[in-house]
Amino acid sequence: MIQYLLQKIQKNSPINSTAGRTKAGVLAGILGLLSNSILFGSKLTIGFLSGSVSIMADAINSLSDTASSVLTLVGFHISAKPADREHPYGHERFEYISGLFVSIIVTYVGFQFLDSSFQKILHPQNLSLSPIIFIVLILSIAIKIWQGAMYRTIGKSIQSNTLNATAQDSLNDVYTTMAVLISAGVEWGTGWRIDGYVGFIIAVYILYSGIQMIKGFVDDLLGSRPTAEEIEKMKQRLSSNTSILGYHDLLIHSYGPSKRFASVHIEVDESWDLNYAHTIIDTIEKEFKETLGVDLVCHLDPVALHDRNYTRLSLILKEILAKIDGNLRMHDFRIEHATEPKILQFDLAVPAKPRYSDEELKQLIQSNLQQQVGKYTLDITFDHNYLL
Repeated sequence: MIQYLLQKIQKNSPINSTAGRTKAGVLAGILGLLSNSILFGSKLTIGFLSGSVSIMADAINSLSDTASSVLTLVGFHISAKPADREHPYGHERFEYISGLFVSIIVTYVGFQFLDSSFQKILHPQNLSLSPIIFIVLILSIAIKIWQGAMYRTIGKSIQSNTLNATAQDSLNDVYTTMAVLISAGVEWGTGWRIDGYVGFIIAVYILYSGIQMIKGFVDDLLGSRPTAEEIEKMKQRLSSNTSILGYHDLLIHSYGPSKRFASVHIEVDESWDLNYAHTIIDTIEKEFKETLGVDLVCHLDPVALHDRNYTRLSLILKEILAKIDGNLRMHDFRIEHATEPKILQFDLAVPAKPRYSDEELKQLIQSNLQQQVGKYTLDITFDHNYLL
């Protein structure tokens, strides 16, 4: 059924377009809203009838999922709005804001049921159990399995991390409801009143899920690290380009699930004609947009390939750096001839966990350089880039 509905969307709007992505996201929100509403109503009813705090906790968990579905609908609607004067990068980050509200609600509910379950442990009561309770719980597990598959299918089709995470949350709910079912079954068969303990475990799980969700959405809003796959695709594109000498300072910025901007420094032969260099980087930028959906901005770094002294000193410095730490990388190398002693300028990319401080590195490089080629003044810009 889901594939059929996606194909209907595809006929009117390409699924990878903004309109197609929005329609698919709204579809997921509506289906999630309907199924979660049914689950919440049925679980809450049997929770009240039986007096089971664990079933009511599971019902409130479904209520938070219902609120999540509503916010998914709102999030996809607002995030689809085009860029405007106040929001030049679009509105896609609203999806993260709506998710943050849901995670706060989930966390609050977790605290409330933690207290209720604790009271039930201190003052246990017998449950009013009947076959209908087990039937409803088993049906809710089946609905959640279907719901998780639905979210994952649509999330994969539009490459939505939010829907993929929601799919995983639905599967987690399967385990939660199974725990409630086991609790009811144990009391039905043995008379052991473990409902409060199971409710306590579920409440802890809800709390943990809420806190993890808050962290994830806060990271998205602050600007989290891109996925390793995304970084690798960009690096492969740049590394495979035989027209350029190299690249560095690749930075990636996210303004929503499908809004990616990046900047990079491209090393080229300084003897190139300016128009030719512009054509090369313009081609790279277009390729990124067409194949990866990334708006790339390239900065040109000319390299003096035909200057023998430049080449000699560059190689010596690279050997010195390799000797100090094989993870050090140099770029933007320049020689300032107007001063005496001459100044060697370059940027030094330092690994995330360096062996030495910036000042220690400068002293080591200076000492090794003076031993090999004489006295030069070093002007080093230390680049602590945690992306690569």
